[in-house]
Amino acid sequence: MAKNKTQEPNIVKRPPIVVVMGHIDHGKSTLLDFIRKANVVEGEAGGITQHLSAYVANHTTKEGNTEAITFLDTPGHEAFQKMRLRGADLADVAILVVSAEDGVKPQTMEALASIEAAGIPFIVAINKIDKPGADLPRTQSSLIESGIYIEGMGGDIPWTAISAKEGTGVNELLDLVVLTADLADLTADTNAPAEGKVIEAKLDKKRGNTATLIVSKGTLRSGEFVVSGKSFSPVRIMEDFAGRTIKEAGLSVPVKIVGWNETPNVGDNFVTVANKKAAEELISLIEDKKVAQSGEASQLPTVPLLIKADVSGTIDAILHELAKFESDRISVKIIDTAVGDVSVADVQNVSATKNAIIVGFNVKVERPAQDLAERLGVEIDTFKIIYELSEWLNTALKNRTPTREEEVVTGRAKIIRHFSVQRYTHVLGGRVEEGVIKLGQEVRIMRRDIKIGEGEIKNIQQAKSDVNEVKEGEFGMQLQTKTEIAAGDHIEAFDTVIN
Repeated sequence: MAKNKTQEPNIVKRPPIVVVMGHIDHGKSTLLDFIRKANVVEGEAGGITQHLSAYVANHTTKEGNTEAITFLDTPGHEAFQKMRLRGADLADVAILVVSAEDGVKPQTMEALASIEAAGIPFIVAINKIDKPGADLPRTQSSLIESGIYIEGMGGDIPWTAISAKEGTGVNELLDLVVLTADLADLTADTNAPAEGKVIEAKLDKKRGNTATLIVSKGTLRSGEFVVSGKSFSPVRIMEDFAGRTIKEAGLSVPVKIVGWNETPNVGDNFVTVANKKAAEELISLIEDKKVAQSGEASQLPTVPLLIKADVSGTIDAILHELAKFESDRISVKIIDTAVGDVSVADVQNVSATKNAIIVGFNVKVERPAQDLAERLGVEIDTFKIIYELSEWLNTALKNRTPTREEEVVTGRAKIIRHFSVQRYTHVLGGRVEEGVIKLGQEVRIMRRDIKIGEGEIKNIQQAKSDVNEVKEGEFGMQLQTKTEIAAGDHIEAFDTVIN
């Protein structure tokens, strides 16, 4: 297999990769907007960031040094936990944004768990200090109560107060980022073959399969081939985060590569080789990745589900929501996950099985696909906001869950006398031991805790009067059953509940 020509190592300081994390609406994207002087918040559906993105900013420290910093913007909504984990795993330093109005929230703690799992240092940015409801002491107390021990409050976690909207304190925050990165002593070899991770991938209708990569080692150069899993691409069209064409990408730099044979899996590593033949040889050595349930095939009714999204990372979020659905009466089978609009082929893919669902996120449904779906009874629903998709998906699966009859025992009684029997109707005397025995109920007839038969209560009397139920004491009843009953047997009365 052909390899890139090796060179003498050139170990240099690597710019830090910084992930910005925190609870939804606490100002993560607003902070990045101020840093990169570009507004993407208003363009997000529902006002929340739903893709992982990467940007590079140059910061001049108070000492006068200019430092490059790569920022990752991760979604705050709970459904995007996998994307946050991926961001934290890739980053060198994290900024945990906490609102001075709200303090620590559930997704703040989820973000903290992701940071701790990645084992990276972090800085707390207390945001929205410009708001009328800002309360810095209360927010500091909220952090301490949540186990986030900041400097000046008995801990060693660096923090600063900022207004992402107005830019107050942002320079001080970036100084802390540079200092934290320097303490981590980030270095890498610029002469090594480029390696890194895929942080986003999608099918562009005009340009084909594209993917965003972060270079963590070496230098990525035009003319090479990148390989990730079973996907590969020539490095012909390479763009920086601003969409400008570039010929090479160095350490910690995010780049978009156009021309993949298929979209790579988000979160996978990538490597570089010299040419297409080397790429194909490398792929032939990689074992196919298979997504399959372990164990024997489920005997439960199956709902086939096909997921289409605009980018690969969003599929993670949909699968996260799907994982919340639990049932012992239905099995969800993922037929396929892919990027791009819903097509006729997608409808045909799921139409062979009843109850098929196609879920689309930030994609369109081609008109022929919609027409075919209506003829074949395939349900298609598309969404732009993840929590709306989550609510709909949960309802759709519940509506496809078959009902089940369940026997709920209401009472138990002991047979103390058998008076007579005529045409399978037994006249009995009994005593309630627990619960309630009701007219019309079915019963299990038990002898020494072993079921010997079943019957139905046709009449109940207590104090010589017909009653609908009896809760205590002795009573008489007519029980219809083909089972031979004797004094000392027990009956368990039950209701049949459909759920």
